[in-house]
Amino acid sequence: MAGQLVGTPVSMLGCDGREVELAAALLERGVDLRLVGFPKEERLQKALHFQEATAAVQGTKAVIAPMSSTDAAGRVTAHMLPPDLVIDLTEVIPRLSSGTPLLIGVARPVIRGLAAQYSLRLVELAEIEEIAILNAIPTAEGAIQVAMENTAITIHNSRCLVLGFGRCGTALARSLKGLGARVTVCARSAQDLAGAFSLGCETLPLAALQMRRDFDIIFNTIPAMVLPRSYLRQLERETVIVDIASGPGGTDFAAAQQLGLKAVHALSLPGRVAPKTAAAILVKTVPRLLENLLGEDDHGSDS
Repeated sequence: MAGQLVGTPVSMLGCDGREVELAAALLERGVDLRLVGFPKEERLQKALHFQEATAAVQGTKAVIAPMSSTDAAGRVTAHMLPPDLVIDLTEVIPRLSSGTPLLIGVARPVIRGLAAQYSLRLVELAEIEEIAILNAIPTAEGAIQVAMENTAITIHNSRCLVLGFGRCGTALARSLKGLGARVTVCARSAQDLAGAFSLGCETLPLAALQMRRDFDIIFNTIPAMVLPRSYLRQLERETVIVDIASGPGGTDFAAAQQLGLKAVHALSLPGRVAPKTAAAILVKTVPRLLENLLGEDDHGSDS
């Protein structure tokens, strides 16, 4: 499989620091790279730079969109060119050949629907186990940093609620315990609650959340409405909410603002707080993933 990517046309549409490092790594592997929204720095000189995403994907074998994904309408917001640049995946997808891999952090419903309609191979990078596990570490550290920036107390001895006990929830609970916080984990499944208990956390079934509101900081990792107005209005005004769930999050942010609560929707934390680490994760995993995806295509065409 060595050298399989050499000469392969791949388009990257939009970036933050993570994708810049990934683009440089792909160029080192000989990829025929077409970029939209990237800086024209020395390491990326061998790539073709485009202004129009639809032109950049002509004849491409794979498309990589940013880990930070798109807005609800399918437009990429992360790029390093003038702010009026528009990268609209809803215009790009119909121009791709059936079976083309489309890699993106998390696909919004509009992207998911179009990818299915045009028979693309949609790969949500945030759901790949290796990437998700590694990303959970800078995500947890970033969430704690956001909490520290928005509170007047220490994490040590603070009363913290962690909603959800997936990869990020587990990393958060472990890190908070290490800093001396009093951690309660709220989750739906008995298995998750048992895992939280094994870390020395208090546990709270999600169905019983309304019974507890004595928290200094609430961290939400659940991408569903778990912090509605009915719950928020019972909280002390000093309570800080850090919601790291993918859009639109699990907090009624409008209600929080009206109630005078500080609620931060902290997205794309790995790229913001630990860009070097986050980039290394992509550089380690994405080229191998592309080789596997495109290798399957080659095998299929030979048979």
